[in-house]
Amino acid sequence: MFQRITSLPPGATYLGEGRCYFKVWAPRVKSLAVHILGPRERVIPLTEEKHGYFGGTVEGVEPGNLYYYLLDGEKERPDPASRHQPEGVHGPSQVVDLYSFNWNDHCWSGPNRESLVFYELHPGTFTREGTFEAIIPYLEELKELGITAIQLMPVAQFPGSRNWGYDGVYPYAVQNSYGGPGGLQRLVDACHQKGMALFLDVVYNHLGPEGNYLGDYAPYFTERYRTPWGPAINFDGPGSDEVRRYFIENALYWIRDYHIDGLRLDAVHAILDMSATHFLEELAEEVHREAGRLGRRVYVVAESDLNDARIIRPRAIGGYGLDAQWCDDFHHALHTLLTGERLGYYRDFGELDHLAKAFRQGYVYTGQYSEYRQRRHGNTTDLCRPCQFVVFSQNHDQVGNRAGGERLSNLATFEDLKLAAAAVILSPYLPLLFMGEEYGETAPFLYFTSHTDPALVEAVRKGRREEFSAFAWQEIADPQDEQTFLRSRLNRALRHEGHHRVLYEFYRELLRLRREVQALGNLERRNMEVHSYPGEQVLVVQRWERESRASLILSFNDLPVHLNLPLAQGHWQKILDAAEERWLGSGSTVPPVLFSPGRVELTLPPKACLLLELER
Repeated sequence: MFQRITSLPPGATYLGEGRCYFKVWAPRVKSLAVHILGPRERVIPLTEEKHGYFGGTVEGVEPGNLYYYLLDGEKERPDPASRHQPEGVHGPSQVVDLYSFNWNDHCWSGPNRESLVFYELHPGTFTREGTFEAIIPYLEELKELGITAIQLMPVAQFPGSRNWGYDGVYPYAVQNSYGGPGGLQRLVDACHQKGMALFLDVVYNHLGPEGNYLGDYAPYFTERYRTPWGPAINFDGPGSDEVRRYFIENALYWIRDYHIDGLRLDAVHAILDMSATHFLEELAEEVHREAGRLGRRVYVVAESDLNDARIIRPRAIGGYGLDAQWCDDFHHALHTLLTGERLGYYRDFGELDHLAKAFRQGYVYTGQYSEYRQRRHGNTTDLCRPCQFVVFSQNHDQVGNRAGGERLSNLATFEDLKLAAAAVILSPYLPLLFMGEEYGETAPFLYFTSHTDPALVEAVRKGRREEFSAFAWQEIADPQDEQTFLRSRLNRALRHEGHHRVLYEFYRELLRLRREVQALGNLERRNMEVHSYPGEQVLVVQRWERESRASLILSFNDLPVHLNLPLAQGHWQKILDAAEERWLGSGSTVPPVLFSPGRVELTLPPKACLLLELER
């Protein structure tokens, strides 16, 4: 457990009555002062404290006042823990009173993990306005769909007004073009009023290049490791105690001051730490301790391509103790079956048994040889629960890291879209939807930036071309072109039209069944059997809870299939059939009720999606 130098976090903390406490870690400077720009311009030296910190309380400072730090009387730099950058990454920081917001969620304790259904969205492209406030009117619709948790892509201040958020350089500052701190607080409060959680994507593996002045203050970075973004963050070298404190305080800040319900940690495989207690373990412990103090449930979810179950195993058995992780293997196994793509990392997938294993274990690669990586990959998930895996058929990475930003709706048929939705939502895992997929959005989601440094702009363009070389994708949208951003905005009017409306209703029905069918609510591996029929390209997932039994039948075959399936004795009611006309199918070949003496013969139409429930 880390110890704070004072009870206050880094940055400018408004204390009320015109008093503000400034605190900054700057062991690379000999003197440090805060330059208040107005309304009465002043330069006030801060006192040097232990471990390279400078701090002090300044009178006559109010929320809205702008300031820089003055380093050694020469360099003026924004606050590394700035709460707001109203003029962008190169401008002055602003004092913010985060404690005056009138919260209406005093009885909110957060959802239980098993009930989480995520909806990932990008604040800038979800609405035409591109702000937090503009999201609020859609919350009721998302709740009616069956969403229980909004997951925001990163909101830490980045250069300009257009970015995915992974180029943020001020981890504590809420992006000015989205609505700043007040806008985010209002969105979280509105979510809680609707009974929905809000998760935030945070980036602790790197900071963006433009506007990154942290190195002027302290050894935040190390050359001992390299990441795709340059020098790694210093989590285990000299000075790393305070670097770790900086990011852990950031996690606690989101939970405490913004009432965030969970953090999605970006690309934790790029958090390089050889110390005895890994940063991820320390972070999870502190977040859970703070959640207990606040009387709320707060979750830590990792994104990792390591297939290393230690990330989510309990600390008592040598794990890091995170609550869940994104499961790329499930996506890859499903995507290749639907699209036939085999380039890049998709070369390791494409067989029905890959998806069957993903249903059974989460990971497909649990230690066997990966042709794409040219080495063995992954370890076992035997000690992990299904509710520790977040699965999806689309997300910002899998869509946006394509040259054309194509969504699944542009790559697969309508029947395929229904198959994908059923596989994800009726799985034993935590489902995640990417904004717009619920109605088959056709607008691409492209990679976009608004950097001001011409050399950086060209470096980003070159990097994107190199990244896509393994997939043989030729045409790549220019990230810096504003049209790339504008093309990525949702056209939500589609939701009410033709097959888009039907797909939306299909998603809503799947989420209703997930909630209401008792067997589907049991997210335990021991209450599930998976049967794979590779010759027929049919997958059968049987689940149960006490006397409730359900069977999900998915056919990836382009032709009709006749099967003799093992089903428990009794009358099985058909509760979902994607072939029915109400779902714009070709017509069902399965009767409403089936009697099984132990096995049953079925003729499935092409690309069938069927859910049966045993009558009690």
